[in-house]
Amino acid sequence: MYRSGAIMAWNVFKFCTALRGIGSIMILLVLAVVGLTYYAVVFANYGPALFEGDIASFTALAVLILFHILLVMLLWSYFAVVFTDAGSVPPNWRPVLDEESGDSDPLTGSEFSAMPADATNPMVRYCRKCNQLKPPRCHHCSVCGRCVLKMDHHCVWVVNCVGALNYKYFLLFLFYTLLETSLATLSLLSHFIAFFSDGEIPGTPGMVATTFLAFVLNLAFALSVCGFLIMHISLVAANTTTIEAYEKRSTPRSRYDLGWKRNFEQVFGMDKRYWFIPAYSEEDLRRMPALQGLEYPSKPDLDAQGL
Repeated sequence: MYRSGAIMAWNVFKFCTALRGIGSIMILLVLAVVGLTYYAVVFANYGPALFEGDIASFTALAVLILFHILLVMLLWSYFAVVFTDAGSVPPNWRPVLDEESGDSDPLTGSEFSAMPADATNPMVRYCRKCNQLKPPRCHHCSVCGRCVLKMDHHCVWVVNCVGALNYKYFLLFLFYTLLETSLATLSLLSHFIAFFSDGEIPGTPGMVATTFLAFVLNLAFALSVCGFLIMHISLVAANTTTIEAYEKRSTPRSRYDLGWKRNFEQVFGMDKRYWFIPAYSEEDLRRMPALQGLEYPSKPDLDAQGL
């Protein structure tokens, strides 16, 4: 029995190590798909159409302008997720306990151990892998090897954990990816249909093959990202994460669910000018503790304040 458990733990460790190793490959893969799409849309099809005159030039110009705007926002959001730390537990972090409202979560699950000998509150969560206290909604990531604030999941596509400090950027990446891939799919649809016609297709065989492949890839990404984005929008509306939704499948609604508007603001901030860009205003960062990943208002808090 012991030997079986040891083998299982060793296999999981190998899997996590492999995920760390393919990081740069996934970034190159994303850039390769972007490059292929850019060549198919700009160089192979709509770039040359700019010089055809009449309505074709106007259509090509409109497609190219919108394509480049969405591409800039997509890449900005993507690299914001890649290079933004999802959130780590500060050294020597200690919770502000409110025993009356029960604001601390009890130790649950196999990833927790008994509190250190000098701990005075048995309700504080503790990670035995990091040997440190855990803020609310914090989870240990086996791939990153550390505790992540409000961890949602570890994403191999962005080579990073998605958590408190970069969740908004991840959602914007999905949003702009959906728009960009949908635009590319629609703009290449006529060229894709022409591939199966009996008429002569303009362009070199390489351009035709690139257009065909770009259409198939963008259609596949648009469909998959659409479902993924819808799932995360529902999570934001309920103020929960992928991990919390999995853990609480049979339990009542989360106590962090304050209504869809306040839930949305805890991810995107209150300044509407920043909702669609991967950044926060300084005022939001200063007045909204939830954006820092350590404190979250909850229903017991509101009850205690009479709100």
